[in-house]
Amino acid sequence: MYSEMFQLHADLLKALAHPRRLEIIHLLRGQELPVSDIHTMLDLPQANVSQHLMILRDAGVVITRREGKQVYYKVADIRIMEASDLLRQVLIVKHKDTPLAGELLLRMSELVPIVQDPVCGMRVSPKTAGFHVLHDAQDYYFCASGCVSIFKKEPAKYV
Repeated sequence: MYSEMFQLHADLLKALAHPRRLEIIHLLRGQELPVSDIHTMLDLPQANVSQHLMILRDAGVVITRREGKQVYYKVADIRIMEASDLLRQVLIVKHKDTPLAGELLLRMSELVPIVQDPVCGMRVSPKTAGFHVLHDAQDYYFCASGCVSIFKKEPAKYV
């Protein structure tokens, strides 16, 4: 029985063990999104996004709902996000004194205001934002890598 539980645990962690899949569940925090939005926000080919979503769906991390031709995804259990947040806190503490993380991770752990991703308008907090950019001495927080890429091409359009 214990070995079966350890196997289930390992299978779940395998499904989450990719930066893009972690980014996807981060995007789905507290909301449901259609594949087209996820594809746009991540700036990845739709086929690649679909593969990641299939792995997450097969592992029971996300669930789907169909509305016409559109398929919507959401995190299956809020505790997945809570576990992800706990792991992020462990990383913040572990790396708080390293050059790699240093001040940024420490600041992220202490900041809690809600801000808007300047590109897509999604509400994020500095603590849970997927990405951060310092531009003209101003902090900008983003939901996903696609929004960061768009911002970096034309920052003046979003400031």
